[in-house]
Amino acid sequence: MFIVFLKFSEHRDRAKDFMASHKAWVKQGIDDGVFLLVGSLKGNQGGCIVASGDDHSALETRVHQDPFVIEKVVQPEIQEFTPSMSTESLSFLINED
Repeated sequence: MFIVFLKFSEHRDRAKDFMASHKAWVKQGIDDGVFLLVGSLKGNQGGCIVASGDDHSALETRVHQDPFVIEKVVQPEIQEFTPSMSTESLSFLINED
C-alpha cells in the first residue's frame, strides 16, 4: 500500500490551467481500483492519495502521468507502507500472508 503526496511547487498558480485533466487522471486511478482515497492536504499544500497494489514501479509510472506532475505544478512523493491493523470496515486492506 502507498501514500502519495502531491505537494505544490513554485508553479502552483498554474494549477487552474490543468485542473480538469488532473481530475480526469484521478478519476482514472479510482476507476482502475488503484486509488482508494484522494483528498487535499490541509493548508492548501497540495493533495494526498492512498493507493493499493504491490508494484512501486507501476505506481510511480502512473504518478508521473499526472498533468500536475508533468507541468511541475506539484512535486510527488511516494511512501510505501504495510498496513497491520485497521477498523473492521477496512480489514480487507490488511494483507495476511
